[in-house]
Amino acid sequence: MSAKTRKQFFKVFWIVVGVVCFLIMMFPLYWMISCSLKTESEIFARPPYYFPPNPNLDAYITQLSNVEQFPIINSFKNSMIISLATMAISVVLSTMASYGLARFNIKGKNLIIFLFLVSQMLPQVFTLVPDFIIFKSVGIYNTYWAPIFANCTVAIPFSILMLRTYFLSIPKEVDDAALIDGCNHFQSFLKIMMPMASTGIVVSFVFSFLFGYADMMFSLTFINDSRMWPVTTGIYNVVGRYGIEWSRAMAFGCLAVAPVVLIFLLMERYIVEGLASGAVKG
Repeated sequence: MSAKTRKQFFKVFWIVVGVVCFLIMMFPLYWMISCSLKTESEIFARPPYYFPPNPNLDAYITQLSNVEQFPIINSFKNSMIISLATMAISVVLSTMASYGLARFNIKGKNLIIFLFLVSQMLPQVFTLVPDFIIFKSVGIYNTYWAPIFANCTVAIPFSILMLRTYFLSIPKEVDDAALIDGCNHFQSFLKIMMPMASTGIVVSFVFSFLFGYADMMFSLTFINDSRMWPVTTGIYNVVGRYGIEWSRAMAFGCLAVAPVVLIFLLMERYIVEGLASGAVKG
C-alpha cells in the first residue's frame, strides 16, 4: 500500500469513527424526541418503533396546557431567574478577577489559581453540607439566592481559568500605551482589555448561563418550595410523580433542552472560536 493510499485510508477511517461516535452520542436525544411523539403503547412496543408510526403532539399540548400538573411555564421562569443571575454575577466577578491574576503581581497568585483548578475537580456534592449551613445562617435558604450563589461557585472558577489566558495573551505594551494616553488601570481594563477579550467573555456568558440552567442538585437541596424549582428539578418531579406517562416526561425534556440547543446554534461560532483561542493562547 502506497503512502498516499494509506493516508486516504486513515482519513476515511477516522471520518467513519467520527460519524459513528456522533450517532451514538446523539441517539439519546433522538430517542427522547421520538418518544415524545408516540403514545405510551408505542413507546413500550416490542419490537420497538425507531420512528413514530403515528406522530402526534398530544404530550406537548398536555405539558403546556395542564400547568397545575406540569408547571413547565413557571419552571422556565425560575430557571431564567437563576440562570441570568448566575451569569451576571459570574461574568462580572470572573472578568475582573482574571484580569487581576493575569496583569498584577499578587502574593500567593499561583496558590489561588491552583485552588480554582482544584475546585473544578471536586464533585459538587462535597459542597452541599457547608453551603447548606452557610445559607441557613445568613437567611437565604429557600430563596433564589441560594442556588444562584451555589452555581456561582462553579461558574466563577471556570470563567477565571479560561479568561485569564486571554488577558495573558494581550501584550503588556498595550497597558503601557493606555497608561501613557492617560488611562488608569480600570479605564484600560474597561475600554481596551475587555473588547480585546470579547470572544472569551462571550464564552463565559454562555457557560455561566448553562451552569445555572442545568443545575438540579443545588436547587433541589436549597429550595423547599416546589413553586420555585427550575425546569431541571421540574423534570425530576414529573418523573417521580408521573413516571408511567413517559411520553409527557419526554415532551417535558424536549421543551427543557430547547433553549440550550438554541443558544448553541446561535452562538456556535463564538463558542468554538473562544474555546479554541483560549486553549492555544493559554
